[in-house]
Amino acid sequence: MEVYYGLDAVPRGARPVHLALGMFDGVHLGHRAVLARTREVAHAAGGRHLVLTFEPHPLRIVAPPPEPVLLTTVEERLELFAAEGMDGAVVVRFDEALRRTPADRWLEILAEIAGGGGVVVSSTYTFGRDRQGTVELLRGEGKRLGFGVAVVPPVHIGGALVSSTLIRRLVRAGRLEEARVFLGRPYAVRGRVVRGEGRGRALGFPTANLAVHPDKVLPGKGIYAAWTRLGGTVVAAAVSVGTRPTFGPGDLLVEAHLLDFDGDLYGREVELLFETRLRDEVAFGDIPDLIRQMEADVAQVRALFDPKTPPMPGGAGHAG
Repeated sequence: MEVYYGLDAVPRGARPVHLALGMFDGVHLGHRAVLARTREVAHAAGGRHLVLTFEPHPLRIVAPPPEPVLLTTVEERLELFAAEGMDGAVVVRFDEALRRTPADRWLEILAEIAGGGGVVVSSTYTFGRDRQGTVELLRGEGKRLGFGVAVVPPVHIGGALVSSTLIRRLVRAGRLEEARVFLGRPYAVRGRVVRGEGRGRALGFPTANLAVHPDKVLPGKGIYAAWTRLGGTVVAAAVSVGTRPTFGPGDLLVEAHLLDFDGDLYGREVELLFETRLRDEVAFGDIPDLIRQMEADVAQVRALFDPKTPPMPGGAGHAG
């Protein structure tokens, strides 16, 4: 898959371009419907199918929230776009200048890139300064400017609209099994393994401490069962997301105890594919109680995963 950094980097004048428009954070089932429609339209017209995404997330510029917002980093999104079979992706830097770009200028840019092709959007898509651009405007002006517009209806599962906002809420609440339904794959968190304080090893449960992207949404504090991907190897793990309250106040950490693994992970990038929440984070009265609970956590992970086949290797928790 080709990756173009910036709108100016997209080649003009070759085959018509059919461009999926949006942020696509999470690349969930609703997003994948837009990508599938883009490929379908492009194939029918003999054009190329590209997807546009932003970096950083527009929320960071428009209305910065206090908590992390990313379900997928830009690198994870690109891997997922490639796994979906897209010809290319356009990564556009979202800054104040872009935020102030009026809708009519956006339409001119889209017409120039499409080159007689078209765009594909969800029915809730907006664009331009203060979200002035609507699907209705896009349709009308697209006809005038010579590019097609395909609109994909929203995807609902169990009566709920599939959206990044809903999935963020589920992940933060530790409801990973529900989040998986809307994502179409396990929620994934990746990071490089860094040296910690060695407390887990001293207790008989060595952990991989992950340095995670600072804007990545993490599951709520608690203990989880997860698959850990190390390159082409997948290992079951008990994962703690929390502050280790038994040892006093501390920073939020993501620590994975890999079952039946005895290797050096420092400096390696690993990916956690969260399956289910086991329990809340608890401050134990003494170390023996903590060890007994950790033994029970590991036993529960074994019971959950022994009958299961680990996910196939692939990017950002891709399950396809």
